[in-house]
Parts: sequence; structure tokens; C-alpha cells
Amino acid sequence: MTRLSDARAGATRPDAGRRTLDVAIPAVDATLAATLALPAPRQAGPIPAVLLIPGSGPVDRDSNVRSMRLDVTRHLAEALADHGVASLRYDKRGVGASGGGDWRSVGFWDLVRDAQSALAVLASRPEIDAGRIVVLGHSEGALVATHLAAHDERVSAAVLLGASAKPGDQVLAWQASNVANTLPAPIRAALRLLRVDLVARVVKNHEKLKATTSDVVRIGGVRTNARWFREFIAYDPRTDLRAITVPVLAITGAKDIQVDPHDLAAIAELVPGPVTIECPADVTHILRTQPGSPSLRHYKKELKQPVDAELTATVVQWVTQRVESPQVGCPDHG
Repeated sequence: MTRLSDARAGATRPDAGRRTLDVAIPAVDATLAATLALPAPRQAGPIPAVLLIPGSGPVDRDSNVRSMRLDVTRHLAEALADHGVASLRYDKRGVGASGGGDWRSVGFWDLVRDAQSALAVLASRPEIDAGRIVVLGHSEGALVATHLAAHDERVSAAVLLGASAKPGDQVLAWQASNVANTLPAPIRAALRLLRVDLVARVVKNHEKLKATTSDVVRIGGVRTNARWFREFIAYDPRTDLRAITVPVLAITGAKDIQVDPHDLAAIAELVPGPVTIECPADVTHILRTQPGSPSLRHYKKELKQPVDAELTATVVQWVTQRVESPQVGCPDHG
């Protein structure tokens, strides 16, 4: 296992003149709208690229929803282009300019197949070196990237941001416990007085979702993407992690309360290929820094900041090193 800590000073100096092209990705029963980001021309021949896979929910190619602008994939695409690496990012099915109907009816495995379609389009582009393609996923996208890295020979390396190493039902239970602990003290006291166990309620809702057969159902009066939940709850990423032989960079912030940062150690143990793990202090699940105790209540304030600069530098440096030279030797998980 390798940790990047003091090696960021060697990152190449950013270039101006990056370009973008609109790209259509043909998928099963849908066409996904995408952006191919290209660096300023500085070498002959095809260039390396990264497939950027977004997180959960109705997010567009930039990782944004109407109520929350994460800009994770846009930010990373620009940083990679400034350092000579192309990227492809896309609106999820049923989101933005992509077809495919209601995003709530889409299952986890639909999203995996859509990412495979995007990977095929990226590899076919004349500008791109198909032998130097990295998959990068954030949150849900990290799980999709895990599956692609384990099964698709076109993947030469993988970056997993906020990736879990537990079955989906365990992830959701861990999230519920951590979110409940971050509620304001008066609310926690009121819930105790009313004998409301939030974790038990969440687990009960998950049991209801597992028993459903429709794509979309109402839980507590809210239309919920039931098929996605069923497939996510059943998915165990450990099986795919054990099958990854390409280099992996896994980063989870120490203040992530949606994915257990301790899963980084599990990723390092499970992946047989070379693994680099990072757990940056104060970084949350939305890849910003948050002082004090972590809480979802602070996300709105966090989003006024850009994606953490050190995390971005780590990703860019690691990717450029992987695509510039082949990896040799065996991983050290000590």
C-alpha cells in the first residue's frame, strides 16, 4: 500500500487552452448527453483519458442537482485537462439532456451498463489512447468504477472517491447512525422523549423496500427509487474489489459520515493490485473541508467552497503518473 502525503509539489504546471466537445452516448433505451474535455494540444498522437462517473441521485455531468451544486466532476475534468489528460463526463439517465425517462425508475445495474457504454465511446474516440483510460467515481460512482475496474479490460487504473467496502444494507445502516448522531442536541432529546429510534426506522424502511417489486414506490409519502435501493442493498463491493488487478487510488475524507473512512483499510487489503489510500483530515463526503464536528447541516455552507485543493492535486498527480508510465512490482499492504 502507498500513501501520498508530501509528493504533491511535483505536479505539472497547468496549461491554458482546454477544449470541450458535446458527445452522445448510445445506451440501452436511452441516449446520454456528455462532455468530452480535452487539454490544450501539446503532443502528437492520442492522449490518456479519465471516465468520470457521478454520485447518487439525479445529478448531471457536473455532479449537480437543482438544490445542490457539487461541481465535483466538472472541477476534476478541468484540473485533469490542465495537466494533459482528457475526460468524459455525462448526465445520468433521465437527468439533464439525457433520455431514459424518470431517474427514479433506474436501477444500480442500469447505471453500471450506462458507464460501460460511456467507456466504450471514450475508448473509440480518435483523440484518446484506449490503452490509457482511468475510471474515476465519486460515492455511488465509486461503486460503479469498482465494478468496471474488476471486469473491463479497457480500464488501466481506478480512482475511488468516497467508496464503500461493505454491502449496501450495512452502508445505509452506518449512514443512519452517523447522521442521527449529528442532529442538534434538542432534536435528539425530543426524539428520545418521543421514543423515536431513527436508525430502527431507517432499517424498517429498507426492509419495506427489499419487499417491493416495482421500480418506484412511495415510502412515507415520498416517491422512492425502489429498484435502485433493492439492487444497491444487495450489492457487495468486496467481490469486485478482490478482482481488481489494476492500480487503485482510494480517498475518503476523515469527516465523511456517509461512507466509513475505515473502509479504506479494507480496500487496501482486498484489492490484489497496487493500492494507494488517502484519508485527508477535515474532508467530508462532498469533498470539501469542514471544521469542527462533521454534520450534514453544514453542507450548504461547505458548497460555497471549491473541491478541496489538496485532494484535487492528489488525484491529478496520481492519474498523470499512472498514464505516463506502466506500473511494476507488487503492492505493499503493510
